[in-house]
Amino acid sequence: MTPIPIYLLAASVAINAALGVAWQRAGNHARELQAQIAAAQGERDHALQTAQACSDGVQRLQALAESRAREAAAARRQAAQTAAEHARRADAALAAPPAVPGDDCASARVRVGQWLKGRAR
Repeated sequence: MTPIPIYLLAASVAINAALGVAWQRAGNHARELQAQIAAAQGERDHALQTAQACSDGVQRLQALAESRAREAAAARRQAAQTAAEHARRADAALAAPPAVPGDDCASARVRVGQWLKGRAR
């Protein structure tokens, strides 16, 4: 057996030590990258949850807006019908001849009396 020169043995130990250090650094770097990936995934998941909550809120607001729009349209139709009825009655009152010709005050009393009778019904 030939003796292994000391410098080859020292070179082998140095190379093995350097590989060991490199292996540890690579492992540490991999753990750091895994931690960064986990943090990024956590941020992504939080962003997705927040976006979903926002979307759900917008959908609820849209449904509420549509409901209120239907209610407002119905109220506008009812108000238009009521206004048309009031306008019809006002036109009828204005077009009617005086109840007592020549006496506006007596005509007004007659009209108020008729109006009160109508309200009593």
